[in-house]
Amino acid sequence: MNFQITDDQKMIRDMVRDFAEEQLKPMAPVLDVEHRFPTENIKKMADLGLMGMLVPEEYGGSNIGAVAYSLAITEIGKACASTGVTTSVTNMVADCIYKFGNEEQKQKYIPKICSGEYLAGAFALTEPGAGSDASALKTTATEDGDYFVINGSKIFITSGDVAGVTIVITVTDKELGAKGITAFLVEKDTPGMIVGKKEEKMGQSGSTTVELAFDNCRVHKSQMLGERGQGFKIPMTALDGGRIGIGSLALGIGKAAHEAATSYAKERTAFGGPIAQFQAIQWMLADDATALDAAQLLVLRAAWMKENGMRITREASMAKVYATEAANKACANAIQVHGGYGYTKEYPVERFYRDARITTIYEGTSEIQRLVIARDLLK
Repeated sequence: MNFQITDDQKMIRDMVRDFAEEQLKPMAPVLDVEHRFPTENIKKMADLGLMGMLVPEEYGGSNIGAVAYSLAITEIGKACASTGVTTSVTNMVADCIYKFGNEEQKQKYIPKICSGEYLAGAFALTEPGAGSDASALKTTATEDGDYFVINGSKIFITSGDVAGVTIVITVTDKELGAKGITAFLVEKDTPGMIVGKKEEKMGQSGSTTVELAFDNCRVHKSQMLGERGQGFKIPMTALDGGRIGIGSLALGIGKAAHEAATSYAKERTAFGGPIAQFQAIQWMLADDATALDAAQLLVLRAAWMKENGMRITREASMAKVYATEAANKACANAIQVHGGYGYTKEYPVERFYRDARITTIYEGTSEIQRLVIARDLLK
């Protein structure tokens, strides 16, 4: 077994690390306080090829592969979680269009995503009554000549207000159940697609999360992504890859918190010496270092399997649930190491804690990941 990344992967990781440290990290607290979308960050990353990491160069992508993508998202998330989740979802959308779109759709949308002309891509699946249970969708698309008319609502849509294109999952044939679900590519400012409430969130405040309402939103048949009735397969496939992205993002947040805690433990003195001398502190740091390393291996395994065209449903869920929960624990411990200071905004660990919390929820909760894993084990 080879646990070494390639020279090219290392070069990409180091490039993104340097960029994130210099450009993204200083902006992270500002975006958090001002609840401001990271427009400047996205444009700079597009210039570096980071908005189309999983699609071929012929469509404007950098095609660096899933392993390098995971390494890059970890470094971005370590510097700025809001930018990290925006980047992860946008790459997932581009990858989804590449996998399921026809040539016209690929040529039309992917280059705009990769170049930064579109600030983001969005994926509209979750509804007020359908989150973890995607088969309970209520948003409909009714055929009307050469068009489909979409009606319904979606909630918790990352970048839904700024995305140049949104993949909207709808019900076209209710009687067919999961086989009656169809996806559409809906462009920004399409009449009938209405941006609703912008959520006030606990963390990742630089990433926008909105409600989308569809009121007789007409889309041409040419905007159908994949085939009619293929819409359930599309989100399930997208979520497998998306879970690698969120696992990588959580890993970055956890590493940032752990590094901050380790540094603080060496500097903070109590009872005549640095608090790093106390076993209670040492064991917290040791346990978190071990868990984060294990998470990295799980995430990279899933990424490697994706890169090699293998089925990754179980492995992606394992990576996501373990990495996100390890990150949450590392962030909680980082606050504990900082003591009272950790609960203030003077130190970044309180932001890391808030940013990490959502990672166990979106792209499928920890409970859903365990359900996916169990079903695969017991089938």
